[in-house]
Amino acid sequence: AVYRMHSQTISMTAAARFQTEAPLLAQRKLAEIEASQDSIGPDSGNFGDDFEGYQWTVAVEDVVSDALGEVSQDMKRIDLVVSSDAGSFEIRTYRLTRVK
Repeated sequence: AVYRMHSQTISMTAAARFQTEAPLLAQRKLAEIEASQDSIGPDSGNFGDDFEGYQWTVAVEDVVSDALGEVSQDMKRIDLVVSSDAGSFEIRTYRLTRVK
């Protein structure tokens, strides 16, 4: 019984850690994307040795919207997924790519 309880505690700790760190890592990656002057596109990677076992994936799509009119031609939908063995965290945002 003690072994089972210990195993559950370790599992719950890993899940709680993921639920705390994943949103912060997602915000950090989105900030990097926003700060980048390069064009955005699909990409993936990890967070290095500081957050071993965490990976990220970015998917980018054009926005199609009659309601937004001409502006939608310069909009991109950005889907970011942060994942590890403990689960995955997804966030979606939009970026206006027109530079004037």
